[in-house]
Amino acid sequence: MIKTTSVPDESIHDVDPRDHVATVLRDIVAGETLDLHGRKILSRADIPKGHKIAIRSALAGEDVLKYGWPIGRATADIAIGDHVHVHNVQTKLSGVEGYVWKQPSAAVISEQPARTFMGYRRANGRVGTRNEIWVLCTVGCVANTARRIAEKANARFAGRVDGVHAFPHPFGCSQLGDDLIHTRKLIAGLAAHPNAGGVLILGLGCENNQLKALLESAPDLDPARLRSFTTQMVEDELEDGLAAIESLIAIAEQDRREPCPAADLVVGLKCGGSDGFSGVTANPLVGRIADKVSDAGGTPVLTEIPEVFGAEQMLLDRAATRAVFDSAVGVIDDFKRYFIDNNQPIHENPSPGNIAGGITTLEEKSLGAVQKGGRSTLVEVIRYGERVGPHGLTLLEAPGNDAVSSTALTAAGATVILFTTGRGTPLGFPAPTLKIASNSALADRKPGWIDFDAGVVLSGQSMDDAADALMDLVVETASGKATKAEINGEREIAIWKSGVTL
Repeated sequence: MIKTTSVPDESIHDVDPRDHVATVLRDIVAGETLDLHGRKILSRADIPKGHKIAIRSALAGEDVLKYGWPIGRATADIAIGDHVHVHNVQTKLSGVEGYVWKQPSAAVISEQPARTFMGYRRANGRVGTRNEIWVLCTVGCVANTARRIAEKANARFAGRVDGVHAFPHPFGCSQLGDDLIHTRKLIAGLAAHPNAGGVLILGLGCENNQLKALLESAPDLDPARLRSFTTQMVEDELEDGLAAIESLIAIAEQDRREPCPAADLVVGLKCGGSDGFSGVTANPLVGRIADKVSDAGGTPVLTEIPEVFGAEQMLLDRAATRAVFDSAVGVIDDFKRYFIDNNQPIHENPSPGNIAGGITTLEEKSLGAVQKGGRSTLVEVIRYGERVGPHGLTLLEAPGNDAVSSTALTAAGATVILFTTGRGTPLGFPAPTLKIASNSALADRKPGWIDFDAGVVLSGQSMDDAADALMDLVVETASGKATKAEINGEREIAIWKSGVTL
């Protein structure tokens, strides 16, 4: 006989009345009686914090619902009170699917006070949230040279701009086809980024990714704020680089922040190291910010295409036009074929950390991840290396990898990135990146990494109040407040490697 213990506090959290499962908010032991809206549920197993407990039964073979959508199929009979995880639920994903276009419902635009931030308006009309000098390179052979130039420049010219930052990478030589195109597009996109008040691009001279071709492919480059040279052709690349940076700083240090409407914000939406709380706290909270930005005329950008698998229809139902719908389907199906062509199952996405944190299937991860896009209409789909165009929610082709997708968001034009996490990471990227913890324990444990605690919505604060507080932080960050990653000097890029190396 199991001895039961009544638990008066809020210990489980459900999302949709159709759901088979709820998320447990603390470690649960077998035999505890839990209260869900006045309904008593007896736990039949030990269940770790962030994992799922069955609040409705399901027979083997039936769909198991969370967020009102299937997260997989039961592989065994599930009783109320059971621990629901990889031992009794499996994915339903298998390959490319068919999708049906339907006219989206009219978007509801919320009434909200006009927001402004203090940004740097560039000659092409785009607005930066930082005024930095960026040192880029065509090829990995001069990656360390770029880093050394930036280090010396920060020491020599300290305080004159927001900083000098090198973004080295290992590619650019011995690359063919899409790999070479990806490298060129990403560097070109970074070179045109509004957070860079000046850009120095280093080439070697003999690489596949030739400097001349890269410059010709870069959109909207301001020639007055660009310097470049091939290091094989100069006597002292360090001194030539420092001289180039000094001339760029002389221009950039004249720039001043000015009031800019939220319509000028381009906000990247990213999640990494998700847990069972990510889809309950941090991701829907960021979705509120995406809606606020979109309603104001700004541009939220959603990516991580493999973390759309299983939740595609939620996103496709919001496509503004048939053309946008077709473009989104093309990106999703191309990514699925990319997996299949490489003999990989499309559902092999939740990492060991995701699973330990309570995520069971890719569908569950995706249904949580897609919430970062809020409820706004999807107005544009862009391919990897392309830049955002019209204002409104945009879907960007990129993988789920944290560094690769965040670099792609920056190259697409994101001037602030909202990065939700249930596990934590110190990693930072070229655009200021706010780390948003899905649970308060992570925020308390890693205050040097985390900028905002979304776990407060599980301890009494309303989602609306938390969203207002996070939007305040976004505006402050866009106006110059340093993120934890910036304070820690965490600024990296990564480029999508998908093909042959010579």
